[in-house]
Amino acid sequence: MPELRKDPIIGRWVIIATERAKRPDQFGSPAVQGPAEKPCPFCDGKEKETPPEIYVIRPKTSAPNGPGWELRVVPSIAPFLRIEGDLDRRGRGLYDMMTGIGAHEIVIETSQHIANMADLSQEQIGKVISCYIDRIMDLEKDRRFKYVLAFKNYGWIAGGGRIQHSRSQLIATPVNPKRVKEELVGARQYYDYHERCIFCDLIKQELEAKDRVILDIDGFIAITPFAARFPFEVWILPKKHACDFTSLTPPMRLELGRILKEILAKLKKGLNDPAYNYIIHTAPFRRQKVGYWKSIDYDYHWHIEIIPRLTRVAGFEWGTGFYICPLPPEDAAKFLREVNEATT
Repeated sequence: MPELRKDPIIGRWVIIATERAKRPDQFGSPAVQGPAEKPCPFCDGKEKETPPEIYVIRPKTSAPNGPGWELRVVPSIAPFLRIEGDLDRRGRGLYDMMTGIGAHEIVIETSQHIANMADLSQEQIGKVISCYIDRIMDLEKDRRFKYVLAFKNYGWIAGGGRIQHSRSQLIATPVNPKRVKEELVGARQYYDYHERCIFCDLIKQELEAKDRVILDIDGFIAITPFAARFPFEVWILPKKHACDFTSLTPPMRLELGRILKEILAKLKKGLNDPAYNYIIHTAPFRRQKVGYWKSIDYDYHWHIEIIPRLTRVAGFEWGTGFYICPLPPEDAAKFLREVNEATT
């Protein structure tokens, strides 16, 4: 029988469509090719093909905007939001509007022409994480911004484009994203009643049950969520409570690099290198004002959501807000636990 499951944080229902279920090993990524790859402007020596760097990790002996770097951040050449101007909040009848102010940056994660972050070293992924933190903290200084989303699109069907070079993006927005606000509201409501963080309770319960735990290493846990929207959806959470991703210490950044690499390597090997997205959900910037959520340091818990693109969202999902997942998350977790990523 199909099963309805409710996400305990935001109250969203999903359908675990067991009658449509495949075995986990039948979910390999289909060999769907996008357009031919474009010449790569992100490799070492191609610095003049990108805007000037706004953040870089490079030896002191190498020149700015020249070769020899390890990681670069450059402005997007086609930004969704632009940094110049004023917000100009205004209304038009029922409709609220403002100028499209924000920031859109590209994190070039390596100077080598490597497509999948799974193939970077743990140390290099740790540098990417440190880059996210440094850039988020810098963008927080601009009081027009309320949130910065760090995310990755890997593969053509995940929005990765025609250039197969490992990179991710940062977008600063003048409003808090709806998806994050849903989590904030759910987490606060749970805290108001229980005086505990719902994410911390979730982690404790998952560690006790073990059915959906994929990895438990260092200070992090990787799970398939109870109400997974998609087959092989994975969440990575710090076991120690923290609402801000930017609070990670340098050793924890390296630990996060390890578990992120291991999960991405398991997905690559076990599912035939699927396209995927990941997003980092962290607490928004706190600007003191009336209605400020004083409990956010205690009720919210940052985390990473990884979504392999193995199924498509269709009419029922768009029309109802339900997601249909054709694989129980317990089966997905068991399959991924047994993938030996060391041989990738």
